[in-house]
Amino acid sequence: MTAERLQKILSAAGIASRRAAEQIILEGRVTVNGHKVKELGVKADLAKDHVKVDGKLVRVSVARRYVLMNKPKGLIVTRDDPGGIPTVFELLRGRVGERVVAVGRLDVESEGLLLLTDDGALVHRLTHPSGGCRKEYEVKVSGVPTPAQLERLRRGVTLPDDGARTSPAEIELVRTTPEKNGAGGNAWLKVILGEGRSRQIRRMFDLVGHPVTKLRRVAIGPIRDSKLPPGAFRDLSREEVAALHAIWPAPPRPPARVRARV
Repeated sequence: MTAERLQKILSAAGIASRRAAEQIILEGRVTVNGHKVKELGVKADLAKDHVKVDGKLVRVSVARRYVLMNKPKGLIVTRDDPGGIPTVFELLRGRVGERVVAVGRLDVESEGLLLLTDDGALVHRLTHPSGGCRKEYEVKVSGVPTPAQLERLRRGVTLPDDGARTSPAEIELVRTTPEKNGAGGNAWLKVILGEGRSRQIRRMFDLVGHPVTKLRRVAIGPIRDSKLPPGAFRDLSREEVAALHAIWPAPPRPPARVRARV
């Protein structure tokens, strides 16, 4: 290996984004061979130097694969389907050899961004309810929901088929389409979820009488790519991988001590 700037090393190791790594260095939290570093521009080589952050050794990470796909409609997110429906993994065949898995799901009628990786730890962190990975969707529904209906969905609803209670969501009415040939107009909405129950958005809008007619995921945490064509995929950059690792929330602070009155 060759010597590289410390912020690049920390970013490549998935510790923080490059900008956040610069702040970590300036705070004096990084040591190189036992010497504290508090300025930018210092280089190191992990093959021969011991770099630590908060006393923890930074190791050469195992090469992982992080693939971003724009899933088209008509594909399912599974490796095998007994019904003969094509899967997203057929698009990867012969070009992505790693045993990647999908981070979350999109149903066969839905489209948009899908992350696939062989990094099991990241999969767990991004799919865990407390992981802080919010996903954004463009949603078209039949008819136009009322403000009261949207507020009900924002607060969380109990889904009738399994009794699950949805977490609060961000929902914004973006635009409506006019009536045409006697048929009522439709609504386009921006929906942001911090969880990922099976077909959750479709079930939520079914509950208020406005079924989803089109659903597209446009962001996974900080990851966006409006120029990626349907059916195409690409590898994430180092910065994008670091940004995904950086969204993991900090542990909650312990409650403040209250002195007892005597």
